[in-house]
Amino acid sequence: MTNRRSWGVAAALLGACASAWADWPQFLGPTRDGKSPQTGLDRTLGGGQPKVLWTVQLGEGYGGPAIRDGKVFVLDRQLDARDVLRCLDLKTGTEQWRTAYEAPGELAHDGSRSTPAVDERFVFTVGPFGHFHCISRATRRSVWSKHLLKDFGAELPKWGVGQSPLLSKGWVVVCPLGAKAGVIACDRATGKIVWQSAPVGHRKHSSAFFGWYASVMPGTFGGVEQFLVITNDRACGLRASDGKLLWSYTGRYCKIQIPGPTQIDKDRLFITGGYLSGSAMLRVTRRGEEFGVEEVYKLGPRVCGSQTHQPLLIDGHLYLNSNSNERSDGMMCLTLDGKVKWTTGRSPNFQRGNLIYADGLIYNLDGRTGILHLIQPSPDGYKELAQAKLLGGKEIWAPMAISDGMLVLRDQSQMKCIRVRADSQETQPGGAEDK
Repeated sequence: MTNRRSWGVAAALLGACASAWADWPQFLGPTRDGKSPQTGLDRTLGGGQPKVLWTVQLGEGYGGPAIRDGKVFVLDRQLDARDVLRCLDLKTGTEQWRTAYEAPGELAHDGSRSTPAVDERFVFTVGPFGHFHCISRATRRSVWSKHLLKDFGAELPKWGVGQSPLLSKGWVVVCPLGAKAGVIACDRATGKIVWQSAPVGHRKHSSAFFGWYASVMPGTFGGVEQFLVITNDRACGLRASDGKLLWSYTGRYCKIQIPGPTQIDKDRLFITGGYLSGSAMLRVTRRGEEFGVEEVYKLGPRVCGSQTHQPLLIDGHLYLNSNSNERSDGMMCLTLDGKVKWTTGRSPNFQRGNLIYADGLIYNLDGRTGILHLIQPSPDGYKELAQAKLLGGKEIWAPMAISDGMLVLRDQSQMKCIRVRADSQETQPGGAEDK
């Protein structure tokens, strides 16, 4: 199991994320690993026809939802001209408020790429052209802002900026990967930079091809809390207290790195990606105050590689959609020593869809068909419990979110919320309302 004990305090600072509401307040959920503490979920997806609570129209894009205190926050985009933060009621989909700022420009595969991060006072967003904003939940206005490209000497990535902010220690943490700073930690209330790390990786490769979802990840190795960053040419660990580089691994290259590192236990992490980069298991070592890293094993691109989304670590196995431009293995179960237990191949394939975990269940959304699959994780084979066709169109790649027995998911034109609780009993809000 992933060692998250040291980050329990950080999770608590998000505002009791593991409460009865079981919020999903940032990219990859409360503990940044694609898992929710939700329980009491339906094992049948409503007999294959889950109740759709609401449907809301969105502009095209890949930005995922964050959920806190019964509110859904999503970064939308309008007319290649502005980024728009929208706040919706979780139960009804009614828009509570929105705020926008000018961000003109066009990208291939247009639209937002990131998931907001939400605490009790603020919403933090990063737009596809590098605009980094802190927005007050009370006033609905920007409190402070920075520009990840202009302020830190970074170039516009080929596919746009895909940073999803990380909340930790009263800070909000992002990695501009520029000439002036690799990673920055900002005070949430003021935007003051608490620390900024030295540049990370070769800027030509790290910034110009930086992927859509690759973001700072939390980890603890050698008893030291760290921020984990993976670029095209390296994976590295920075000391969380001050951004000092502790270790760096350069044994793998990925033209466009999208998934972040996945911590396995107290000394191992797993990295994966597409574009013929394959995957690798690393071991972080500590001798006194010195850290190092070694390669445990490497898996070639013809064996394992998730181009877009983070693997799930469940009961000593990794579950991922091992699909890329070059290969389609479908969903895969991998042992921690690198042995493939099973793959689904093309039936179902899942393409570049997202998968998350809650209450002993994997929700895996097929990125091509819009079919949501409910899966019981098992190293013995693929065990599907139910499926439901919910979305349509192309490139259904956005991350999902789950809270209070409701699952929120989107395609290129709409966002839906479905009931996944095992019963229809309504719960009362357990978190603070916006003021």
